Amino acid sequence: MATKKAKKAAPKKAAKKPAAKKAVKKAAKKAAPKKAAKKKSTRKPSAAFMKALTPSEALAAVVGSKAIPRTEVVKKIWVYIKANKLQDKANRRMINADAKLKPVFGGKAQVSMFDMAKHLAKNLK
Repeated sequence: MATKKAKKAAPKKAAKKPAAKKAVKKAAKKAAPKKAAKKKSTRKPSAAFMKALTPSEALAAVVGSKAIPRTEVVKKIWVYIKANKLQDKANRRMINADAKLKPVFGGKAQVSMFDMAKHLAKNLK
């Protein structure tokens, strides 16, 4: 019987050894010097996105008549959509057009948010 207890005790001692190894590895990681930060890329955003475009009369009713970049037009459209709760409740990818947005969306009552960019491009010059 004593030999069976000795065999059972042996695996418990072996289980403690990996924990000791982990502690040694953690200490080694803490002691290692930190690597230098990566260089920031010299990539610059395209000037085409920042070019001020004039909205059509239909789009100007929503975003204003002042010439603004395409990115700002999209932001203002989304602010308008959320303020007027025009996202479809069942399918959130669809935008329900109200009286101001219907001419912008080419007369469609409902447009996908992915198609919205296509319709906005037609209304910017």
